[in-house]
Amino acid sequence: MLSRNWKTFAVVGLVVLGALLPVLIRNPYFLSVIMISYTWAIAVYGMNVLLGYTGQLSLAQAGFFGIGAYTVGVLTVTYEMSFWISLVAAVVLSSAVGFVVGLFALRTRNEYFAIFTLGVGIVIFLVIEKWESVTGGRLGLIGVPYPEPLTELSHLYYLIFAFLLLTIYMVASISRSLVGRGFVAIRNSEDLARATGINVGTNKQLAFVISTGLAGLAGALYAPNIGFLGPAIANVPITFNMLLYLLVGGLGSLSGPLVGALLVATLQQFLQQFQEYQLVIFGPILVILIIFFPSGLAGLWHRIGNRLASRRAGSHTEESEGEEEPTKMTPTKETR
Repeated sequence: MLSRNWKTFAVVGLVVLGALLPVLIRNPYFLSVIMISYTWAIAVYGMNVLLGYTGQLSLAQAGFFGIGAYTVGVLTVTYEMSFWISLVAAVVLSSAVGFVVGLFALRTRNEYFAIFTLGVGIVIFLVIEKWESVTGGRLGLIGVPYPEPLTELSHLYYLIFAFLLLTIYMVASISRSLVGRGFVAIRNSEDLARATGINVGTNKQLAFVISTGLAGLAGALYAPNIGFLGPAIANVPITFNMLLYLLVGGLGSLSGPLVGALLVATLQQFLQQFQEYQLVIFGPILVILIIFFPSGLAGLWHRIGNRLASRRAGSHTEESEGEEEPTKMTPTKETR
């Protein structure tokens, strides 16, 4: 009961801290970096639904992120449509493309699925890069406007923060539902899940659509924050960045995508001057995490909490046993 209360207090405290960040951080650049980390976290939550819960590694996540970003960019810049309509269109389009891709990709398994989605990600990147009449090609799109009627950076921060909280709530609800348990059963053993009556194909398709939809949502929120879109945001290395965030934070955990995105994405932003050495810096860290902390930072924190709880329980047990011993072993004057 106490641990549940502490978890509730911790969650409420983090939400309050997130709501106060625009007041505490006066530097627009620092606030923008945190907002970018939030958008990556939303996309990584989508990757976590597919990889962490169902065990399917998609290497096309950046492609669907790019679909969401460019949908908002093209509709708002070229056609001067409302951001809110463009946002809905971005999520719908990325989910629809994800549904179609999933019909073919999910016929494969394991490394073949990863290779197939890698090809899909490359195709999406090439379409964005070569379709110059729509996407602007290598020159990209300039001047993606703020969502109306938002006019300040802090207003956009609260919009992204609200969608991040909504994403976390949605993923938490899925993980606790029968659908989420079905995802985990598929991850553990597809044959056993199928034997227990779980429709493996439908559940994997649903997880894939949720994953691509969240990637599209993240891209749609990324576009007005940056204001400029280039085809590089849909390239395959961005997918590996998302995978890095997920592995560092904790695969299959609820807090892992947020922790990994905030920590690693923020460090990457501040280490941009050493961009050619980033793999040298993060490579050994990732290897150490995978070897010694395979559950990521969220799993490490969970293990520390369990150890503290077990020690606390053990100390209470020893105290109770110590209180009982004198009544049983110490003789009184009457017995002598």
